[in-house]
Amino acid sequence: MSGRFDLSGKRAFVTGANTGIGQGIAVALAAAGATVACAGRSPMAETQAAIAAAGGAASEWLGDLADKDVAVGRFEAAAAEHGAFDILINNAGIIRRADAVDFTEADWDDVLDLNLKTAFFLSQAFGKAAIADGRRGSIVNIASVLTFQGGIRVASYTASKHGIAGVTKLLACEWAGKDINVNAIAPGYIVTNNTAALRDDPDRTAAILSRIPAGRWGEASDIGGAAVFLASDAARYIHGAVLPVDGGWLAR
Repeated sequence: MSGRFDLSGKRAFVTGANTGIGQGIAVALAAAGATVACAGRSPMAETQAAIAAAGGAASEWLGDLADKDVAVGRFEAAAAEHGAFDILINNAGIIRRADAVDFTEADWDDVLDLNLKTAFFLSQAFGKAAIADGRRGSIVNIASVLTFQGGIRVASYTASKHGIAGVTKLLACEWAGKDINVNAIAPGYIVTNNTAALRDDPDRTAAILSRIPAGRWGEASDIGGAAVFLASDAARYIHGAVLPVDGGWLAR
């Protein structure tokens, strides 16, 4: 059974891999045997060191992924240098907080451009290449518990994560018959840079922890295991799923 989770010989492209969830996923994929291209705006030295410590191999591809042309360009350049990718992880994302009555167009556009637009066009580039080659592939998008809920003060983030669920299902419908799995993970409250503001607020932290049956915030490594599963042959008949990894948050 363990062989079905083995990613040896696979090549993965992971966005936003410099820290947080992206880093946890990149390290988990490498530990499972994949060679990982780490893409994002910030240097990947910490992630590369963690991957090396796990016995894996990684490369760094820097660029502003909020520009979908830059993102696709880095993806295609990495594929040209290292070989076609078998796995795409659309993780890069940002969040902006403000009351809905004060939310700016810039904060709307910045979040949607990176979280949704870039994810779609990277998926398109991945799908085009895999379909042309007749090659099996796996895409794992990073959604959120706010894919299922509204949240507060995060209008564009909530919209982007609802959109990720829709795009995931659309691509699954189009590509399942072409042996390309498209699924998503919906993390709950994970210790990352994006949740620092919440963790710094004692009242919000207490309210959040009181609802999580597991009794703790999640770690990036909790998401890494789910990503390995969805990228592996063990998930070959799973298409269009949005898998919550939330400590039981949505079950309450």
